[in-house]
Amino acid sequence: MNKQTDGVGNRGIVGATKLLAATAAIALVLSAAPQQARARASDRSGKEVVQAVCAACHGTGANGAPKIGDKNAWSARSTRGLTALSGNALSGIRKMPPHGGNPGLSDIEIKRAIVYMVNSSGGNWVPPISKTARVEERSGEQVVKTICFKCHETGVQGAPKIGDRAAWAPRVKQGFEALRRSAINGHGGMPPRGGEANLTDTEILAAITYMWNPAAPAEQVPAAPAAAVKQDPNHQIVDGMDVYFGVASAESLRKEHPRTDPESTMHGGIPRGSDYYHLNISLFDAVTKAEIKDAHVEIRVPDPTIGEQIKTVEPMAFNNSVSYGNYFQLPGQYPHTIIVLIRKAGASRASETRFAFRQ
Repeated sequence: MNKQTDGVGNRGIVGATKLLAATAAIALVLSAAPQQARARASDRSGKEVVQAVCAACHGTGANGAPKIGDKNAWSARSTRGLTALSGNALSGIRKMPPHGGNPGLSDIEIKRAIVYMVNSSGGNWVPPISKTARVEERSGEQVVKTICFKCHETGVQGAPKIGDRAAWAPRVKQGFEALRRSAINGHGGMPPRGGEANLTDTEILAAITYMWNPAAPAEQVPAAPAAAVKQDPNHQIVDGMDVYFGVASAESLRKEHPRTDPESTMHGGIPRGSDYYHLNISLFDAVTKAEIKDAHVEIRVPDPTIGEQIKTVEPMAFNNSVSYGNYFQLPGQYPHTIIVLIRKAGASRASETRFAFRQ
């Protein structure tokens, strides 16, 4: 009897052990399934996201949501650009909850969904590509129609309009490479890289060429010279921030803004003296690439002839982007050290970084 009981007990233990192992294996498979589903979901197209999530409101215009296909409703919103619209969708606005009420939606999926709804309502936007899966650079036309148009389509704050050869001619005389450097560094009220930190140098050149002559075939865009990748001297990473430095001479700004406009009057007006330059700082979160708009930024420029200049650089709102700038006098042909002190909101100390400038 004891042997029989022991036999049944052993078989029960072995069976239970196998059952537990099988259950654990199934649990592992089931726990992996949502992760795999999320990985697949992050690759969803704009159309798929709209059909699965956004159509609940945007399909009918419920709760005041702009209805898909309503050109008037979407045209007014599309003038704000993808960055602003996706920011509203991520944070939530009015009756729309953050992430459209679906926290599983990735940022790139939300952007794709917005582009799909805009294009289904008369727009012609280019769907964004995931930064981790980017395979090719965008054409000049694509960059202009998704980013540069916000200022260059209507000439906001003196920006030369797309295709206006008369406005572009004096700038093109400087050479396309000089224009690209100006766009990369930023000038006046324009932040470095147009406020889009992920724009490549090649994309910027292609966009400039397209705005100069939109009718030219894409093949005529000057190719960027092949070169080894090197660090941008006007870009530093400090304490989790991407810091971009831009500079433009007061003389060049006076020529670009001969009449009174917002850019000619900022910081008390463009200085008339010699050797004055507008220094510009743009800040982005190094991980999320979101703009840092509420920092306190100070620039110090030591100089052996006129002494050290210390100024708080003022926030400048430019087409929903914010950068920080002010005028400094940088005399002589010797190199100047630009010391930048940045204190983010709530930070206990300032972060310091340095740039070099030489006339």
